[in-house]
Amino acid sequence: MKLQQLRYIWEVAHHELNVSATAQSLYTSQPGISKQIRLLEDELGVEIFSRSGKHLTRITPAGEAILRTSGEILRKVESIKQVAQEFSNEKKGSLSIATTHTQARYALPEVIRKFIEKYPDVSLHMHQGTPMQISEMAADGSVDLAIATEALELFSDLIMLPCYRWNRCILVQKDHPLTQLSQLTLEDIAKHPIVTYVFGFTGRSKLDEAFMERGLAPRVVFTATDADVIKTYVRMGLGIGIVAKMAYNAATDADLVALDAGHLFKASITKMGFRRGTFLRGFMYEFIEEFAPHLNKDVVSEAFNRSSKVEIDELFSTIELPEY
Repeated sequence: MKLQQLRYIWEVAHHELNVSATAQSLYTSQPGISKQIRLLEDELGVEIFSRSGKHLTRITPAGEAILRTSGEILRKVESIKQVAQEFSNEKKGSLSIATTHTQARYALPEVIRKFIEKYPDVSLHMHQGTPMQISEMAADGSVDLAIATEALELFSDLIMLPCYRWNRCILVQKDHPLTQLSQLTLEDIAKHPIVTYVFGFTGRSKLDEAFMERGLAPRVVFTATDADVIKTYVRMGLGIGIVAKMAYNAATDADLVALDAGHLFKASITKMGFRRGTFLRGFMYEFIEEFAPHLNKDVVSEAFNRSSKVEIDELFSTIELPEY
């Protein structure tokens, strides 16, 4: 059994069983990958992939178990490389982050600018996706850090650190009737068509909970994953927008009015997650602290030592999270 063979089956499984695409991503040949997979299966005495002719059709039950262990081995190998790099050159390496559009567009730019200035030899990679995709990337070791508001808690292998609280605002055109009200209510909002985030994105669950608790059925006429897209359709008059407060910029969005909605919805908490057992290099600790100043190296290290989510939550129970 060779480490290269484990890498091949792992990559094939994560390229939708497309050996050709896998070969392209690894800069090798398709026949070479197929041969090594067959050699591994012959050595183990089981099929990892089912086939129809020359095409792989599914992962076998044995293959699922083998892939889980292979992923662990490959992550351990990566950790060994990270340890070696930390001692050979602490300011050189790579950092991969998975996050949503909202974080990438509004919360991260200044953090990334400062990080790149300080660590020009660190290759920084950002992956955007749905909260579920982001969580999966962190859980399977495809990225070092995941930053999201939803879905991270679904993965027990992730250590989740609360970063900041945030709430929402209502975006309307300047002549909209809601601008005449001294304080908004959920009933006021429910009278108008709504443009907001897709379910599962950017704290959408908290929005739905608020209306449900009041027995209201809001008319959500359009959803998107991107606050800038939502603003576009508010400008078109499609409806009122409900977005993260951080997504409104008084200068660039001067044609719209942002009405405070912090009293209407429970605050959401953006969290950073990474796989338990991940080796965090010095510059990774600095990135985390730059994004969330209360998450210094001592606090993050202590979170590593906690064995359960309950214990990690206890660690942060006395820390006042910043508001964004």
